[in-house]
Amino acid sequence: MKVSTRGDYASRALLSLALRAGEATPTSVRDIAERTGLPQPYLEQILLALKGAGLVRSKRGVGGGYVLARSASDITLGQIVSAVDGPIMVGDFGQPHENGACDHEGQCVLLSVWSEVGEHMRHHLDSFTLADMVDRARGTVLQPVGPLT
Repeated sequence: MKVSTRGDYASRALLSLALRAGEATPTSVRDIAERTGLPQPYLEQILLALKGAGLVRSKRGVGGGYVLARSASDITLGQIVSAVDGPIMVGDFGQPHENGACDHEGQCVLLSVWSEVGEHMRHHLDSFTLADMVDRARGTVLQPVGPLT
């Protein structure tokens, strides 16, 4: 699986909000863009998608901006990536036993395996919360050094 630029930018933007969750006022798109180094016009589109998914709330006008819609411990990387990229899956191969998907030798076996791999990726991304990322960013939790198993 390759996380898209949108998924990466969305994760970075929400981590920025999570790092400032205790502030009294919302964070403007301009401030998020400056803190994260993300292009503001693209970030605005991403934040709208995140708002549509219920991950952030916005306030208009003077002192407006974005805040997390719920606690950082209740938002997972899987939810963030899905909000901007759609369902997390290995590929668009279809489901076993549907619409002639098993008409060719070995196809159903592989479709089943790809489905399992996609489920594993979703589960793994959902095992990381924004709160986990905040702890790592602040150095309160050691980051893994080696490959994940």
